[in-house]
Amino acid sequence: MRYIILDTETTGLDPKLGHRIIEIAAVEVVDRRLTGRSVHFYVNPEREIDAGATDVHGLTWEALREKPRFGDIAREFIDFAGGARWIIHNAPFDLAFLDDELRRLELPSSAGVCAEVIDTLALAREQFPGKKNSLDALCERFRIANAQRTLHGALLDARLLAEVYLAMTRGQESLTIDITVPAPAASAQAGAALPPPIRVLEPLAEELAAHRAYLTELDREARGRCLWLALEFANFPALQTG
Repeated sequence: MRYIILDTETTGLDPKLGHRIIEIAAVEVVDRRLTGRSVHFYVNPEREIDAGATDVHGLTWEALREKPRFGDIAREFIDFAGGARWIIHNAPFDLAFLDDELRRLELPSSAGVCAEVIDTLALAREQFPGKKNSLDALCERFRIANAQRTLHGALLDARLLAEVYLAMTRGQESLTIDITVPAPAASAQAGAALPPPIRVLEPLAEELAAHRAYLTELDREARGRCLWLALEFANFPALQTG
């Protein structure tokens, strides 16, 4: 499954007031692994940047005047991000700006480019209601190093968000396995050969230790609600003191 973790920086807070994208970055995650592929552009916004926005990301129009306009990089961005699921922190903000830029170019909106949008801010508010859920707060919560983030930057923030998303969703993939096993009678009637006996390999001591360390960390992140440990303790109470 392919995901694109996306972030933008802008001249201000509202595209309806004419504010524009000045930086956009996207990193690729496939099967829950960062692939190393990314795109990153600084963009000439063709207008001044609000002082408050510059305080956040450090970018000025003077520094961006020689950069390409959004129309110059739009096709490369769409080719990279198209068809994937997009992961964005506070997605409505970034999508409003991106859709405004695409509209200016008479290109399809983000809904026509991506397969789905996942808002990590909404996910974080569900998991941690009433707590700070900024990117910095989530990095601290999941022990993701972000000391280099003195200013907002689209590429750095996208990479940090990728790690945050993987930490937030660890163990939340589908836990159901659909296995269709033919009834013995039906197999016998069909003359099907019996399957060979299953070899059971006992795990090594270091494998058991690694598995227990993973469950312990998962239990910490889930605030003591790790199902596997709960079942283990229910079946083997002595483990609770071991």
